[in-house]
Amino acid sequence: MAYRRLKSWLVVAGLAAALPVMAQAKVGFPEKDELKLGFIKLTDMAPLAVAYDRGYFEDEGLYVSLEAQANWKVLLDRVISGELDGAHMLAGQPLGATLGYGTKAEIITAFTMDLNGNACTMSNDLWAKMKKQVPMKGGKPVHPISASTLKPVVDQALKQGKPLKFGMVFPVSTHNYELRYWLAAGGINPGFYAPQRGNTAGNLKADVQISVTPPPQMPSTLEAGTINGYCVGEPWNQQAVFRGIGVPVIADQAIRNNVAEKVFGVSRQWAEAHPNTHIRLVKALIRAGQWLDANNNANRPAAAKLISKSIYVGADYPIIANSMTGKFEFEKGDQRSLPDFNVFFRYHATYPFYSDAVWYLTQMRRWGQIPEAKPDGWYLEMAKRVFRPDIYRQAAQELISEGKLKASDFPDFATESGFRPVKATTFIDGISFDGRKPNAYIDSFRIGLKGKQVP
Repeated sequence: MAYRRLKSWLVVAGLAAALPVMAQAKVGFPEKDELKLGFIKLTDMAPLAVAYDRGYFEDEGLYVSLEAQANWKVLLDRVISGELDGAHMLAGQPLGATLGYGTKAEIITAFTMDLNGNACTMSNDLWAKMKKQVPMKGGKPVHPISASTLKPVVDQALKQGKPLKFGMVFPVSTHNYELRYWLAAGGINPGFYAPQRGNTAGNLKADVQISVTPPPQMPSTLEAGTINGYCVGEPWNQQAVFRGIGVPVIADQAIRNNVAEKVFGVSRQWAEAHPNTHIRLVKALIRAGQWLDANNNANRPAAAKLISKSIYVGADYPIIANSMTGKFEFEKGDQRSLPDFNVFFRYHATYPFYSDAVWYLTQMRRWGQIPEAKPDGWYLEMAKRVFRPDIYRQAAQELISEGKLKASDFPDFATESGFRPVKATTFIDGISFDGRKPNAYIDSFRIGLKGKQVP
């Protein structure tokens, strides 16, 4: 390792000496060059695998080991303890930790790993009951499928005293909020959290029961009948199709598209102690994201093959390729083109927009994880505390100066505000989201806490 490190720095020093003064990197040497990064076995960990496999980390003088973690809580705890230098995280995790929902810790993110990438899958039995209400065309379901088609089944189960059970991966996960959003848009109350009263199950006034299941365990838990459906990332929806045990009924881009899905998270303490290392990590990850989306997803088959290895996602290539290469199979044999199922770079996917953070905070408030009303300014203050486009900009400007990417690959840093355009994100219920007006957005929902309501 010492020889590799010396050799790399000799190469870096040689290249720097050969470049014109204006093109030399401004970021200093990394404060720490041997790093351990964590991830969960999901296809959206791909930027980490690509940055490692293609040598982008080493280009920055970083010697990285990637380590799969058992679940999101273990991953977060190990970042907090310093056992991991950083990790692939749920977009809501740095926000939840900083707020003190669950484990209290200051976690920040300067890089969004991807947009979209999830789906809601129902058991075969539940799908058969739902399908009776689903509009059909040419013998196939009309998409997107509304949760209103599920409501009669939910109501019947409640009458029988056997509410339907659904799995999601973590209380502050995208999957929890997407599942809840989809259900509520169809007239189904997914329930409320009341942490001030010790209720962290999120089942107050619920029409269904939602609980945590680690992603790799979703298909087997569904097959066992412990849950009736779940919301998760890939490849665990497609695996249900391949195994013939369930049917993905809606991809998350139809629930809400183009909001941060996963992020790369580090502790604030680590970031302050290793600023150069952090910028260099972000540089490598930006390059990986760009490679993943380059030339209309031309590199996706190679990426799918890479992450199919057991050290990464460890699922069969055909299962991973089904979503990673721009296709998605719903009911068995019903394969549809979804080129934006996974987005790693286009639409400025890697940029940590404040508005994405605000959206997650609105959902935390909507379902009671934030039990008291907050003024609009609080949402932006919290977003700026956790999402760090200032660090991202430094990394991006380095890549531009080095000729590795173009200025046009990024938002216009001179004018952008940290907020996506209002029309950049669409939702299944047709409600518009303006990150500058979070309380008006929260109050627009038929189901959910509003104003000064408490769960």
